[in-house]
Amino acid sequence: MAKKILMVCLGNTCRSPIAEAVMLEILKKAGLSENWHVDSAAIADWNVNCPPEPRALRTMAKHGLSYSNQGRQIQEVDFQEFDYIFGMDKSNVNHLERLAPKNCKAKILLLGDFGLPKNERIIIDPYFDHDDAGFEKAYQQSVIACEAFLKNVLFKK
Repeated sequence: MAKKILMVCLGNTCRSPIAEAVMLEILKKAGLSENWHVDSAAIADWNVNCPPEPRALRTMAKHGLSYSNQGRQIQEVDFQEFDYIFGMDKSNVNHLERLAPKNCKAKILLLGDFGLPKNERIIIDPYFDHDDAGFEKAYQQSVIACEAFLKNVLFKK
């Protein structure tokens, strides 16, 4: 049975779509696409059925990542369907922990806890930035964290 990962940020328009696309690409390159399902969602409902922010899409395209999902809000069923739910910052993780039902199957984790130095663990929301720099940083952080997470899971003893 495939393992399932859900990437979550506040609006599902910047960080979580980037992290989703990055994780999908890493799994594909590792030949593990068949064994994993990856999706993304938001804490808030602002961007339901909307594409990601154009700067997020540009950043993904710059790195050869395709993306066609629409925004969605996390649902209670996600806590049972997914094995891992990653928040992009501590506020996301706190919200997820409050939303999680008592019988939550998913492990709720901070994506940046994997592979990133302590001072870089938070993937800052680039939405209000005036350029693409924050989106590029979120991409780079996602690459490091997703690779480190996968290695951790695959080689855990």
